[in-house]
Amino acid sequence: MDLESRNAMLQSELDNATPSSILKRKHDPTSWLPSTPRYSLESHRDKINCIAFHPKFSSIASGSDDCTIKIWDWELGELEMTLKGHTRAVRDVDYGGPRGDVLLASCSSDLSIKLWNPADGYKNIRTLLGHDHIVSAVRFLPSGNYLVSASRDTDLRIWDVTTGYCVKTVSGHSGWVRDICVSFDGKFLFSTGDDMTARLWDISAVSNPEHKCTMIGHENFNECCALAPPASYRFLAPLAGLGKQRSANSTDFMATGSRDKTIKIWDTRGACLMTLVGHDNWVQAIMFHPGGQYLLSVSDDKTLKCWDLSQQGKCVKTIREAHDSFVTCLRWAPGIVKNARGPEGTASEGNESKNSAGENSEVGIRCVIATGGWDCKLKIFAG
Repeated sequence: MDLESRNAMLQSELDNATPSSILKRKHDPTSWLPSTPRYSLESHRDKINCIAFHPKFSSIASGSDDCTIKIWDWELGELEMTLKGHTRAVRDVDYGGPRGDVLLASCSSDLSIKLWNPADGYKNIRTLLGHDHIVSAVRFLPSGNYLVSASRDTDLRIWDVTTGYCVKTVSGHSGWVRDICVSFDGKFLFSTGDDMTARLWDISAVSNPEHKCTMIGHENFNECCALAPPASYRFLAPLAGLGKQRSANSTDFMATGSRDKTIKIWDTRGACLMTLVGHDNWVQAIMFHPGGQYLLSVSDDKTLKCWDLSQQGKCVKTIREAHDSFVTCLRWAPGIVKNARGPEGTASEGNESKNSAGENSEVGIRCVIATGGWDCKLKIFAG
């Protein structure tokens, strides 16, 4: 019997001995959850604070307390280059940019935001100055022309990346704004921080952002936040007393993680729908599964946890010792846009991030996530 036939026979025997529920999870991206890391990548000399996937290519950026950004190939598990320019810790990174282009934004404890051009060897093309303290988070709006930043100076700022000018300063928080996230259509901004609140903003008119709601309930500083994809609606709507049909809003639910060791899920009225309890230390990063059923989180307790929203937020999986020390960041790779069409009928480019959870786009979930931690390691989990 040749080797190929032998392997086929062994796989068949394994499949027959494997519960159907496990097989379904193995082959269904909406049910995929991480298990063993494919790669554990090392090059940083201090803790990793942030990571971001390139929307088109198999590149991932990581930022560290060592003041550098490193670009890796997550498919091959190789370091591609190191970016130097910040003079203090790199706090956050994000890919985005005007249509047809992809830029990398980074922010730092040196009070600056930098824009890098991947198409030109990651040349630093612009530095944005204006915050009065540590810049803790940056996110591109889906349109690509604007970038939002959050800072320890308690402000949010909206920048025009084509000119480098700050077009709006958004005030409302009374403490360090730790994290921000943007809705999939770019109309809403969610922010959270040391004032133990989370705030939802309508930024559909960039020049005139409107505060919509404040979420209060955590008992310690809030570290992270996430907006639920449309796919999560059917799992969370019953808890909020909403019907089966989604509203016209681009976002209905959101989550926050805190130093009080809990995760809370909210609706747009500011009501807490559930509190997820299980971490033994600060919750540092959270994200919703693109399939909508799960929420994933990482913590200073070194674990990665998966919570099932269809089971009242039950923790259904824990990866213990996900890192050798505190886990600081967590990101999901952008989805694969299968049939997105441009205005002229050609395949549309750059829609991976913008449409990664869209209801009308045919998007394939990419079963790849990454985590970073105090152990200076970047870990890639892939299905």
